[in-house]
Amino acid sequence: MKLDNVKKLHQKKYRAEFGHYLLEGEHLILELVKASERQPHLLKSILYVSPEYVQWAHDLPISFNVIELTTKQMNNISDTKTPPGIIACVPLESTDQLTTNTTTSADSQRYVYLHEVQDPGNLGTIIRTLAWFGDVTLLLSPNSVDPFNAKVVRASMGALFYVPIEQDISLAQLNERFDEFAYLDMNGESIAATSFKTMPCYVFGNEARGVPRDALTQMPATAFTIKGAGNIESLNLASAVNMCMYELMGR
Repeated sequence: MKLDNVKKLHQKKYRAEFGHYLLEGEHLILELVKASERQPHLLKSILYVSPEYVQWAHDLPISFNVIELTTKQMNNISDTKTPPGIIACVPLESTDQLTTNTTTSADSQRYVYLHEVQDPGNLGTIIRTLAWFGDVTLLLSPNSVDPFNAKVVRASMGALFYVPIEQDISLAQLNERFDEFAYLDMNGESIAATSFKTMPCYVFGNEARGVPRDALTQMPATAFTIKGAGNIESLNLASAVNMCMYELMGR
């Protein structure tokens, strides 16, 4: 891929067009190496490295195509103020491949649906949480932040490789796929309730507007709540997902 096109991968439309996204830094590259052992398509990744990282890249236990860049070239394609000196151009994969390449099993699989999540840091943190507990597929509504956005990728810390993700899933499609849903509401039943653990899909709303209650009232959706002191009106989205996943799987 030409360097001019690599730089374009910082934009969602070009990630879709070229079928690749970018990782930057040692930690994410090492996670790429680990994931490549189970996900063969990742072996087609290309490593762009500054001179000080050439030997480091060649010493990795898995061989990638390594291309050395000048400092100027690295600065040009990096998304960070201080480029880390190593960037991977990683092929995207289909939803079917994502499901096959993770440890998710049909018997234990759950779904988390995020409605119009906007904050890249929130989404990256949520992906890390889902990867930690496992057996969860992430569904994203239209108008959600792209999970392959550079900020989301950094915040996920490599967890992106281990969570199946389906994008542009509307509420109408969700209603067709599941017989019931759980969502959070201040007046709902406690998430400690047994019924919370039996739901196949958990719906979380936009950071500012919450869940689309008008639409959910027309669907088989049950409200639950995270019990608190009542001093504030809401939790951070990522924190709410973390607590719910712990309640579901951490006990």
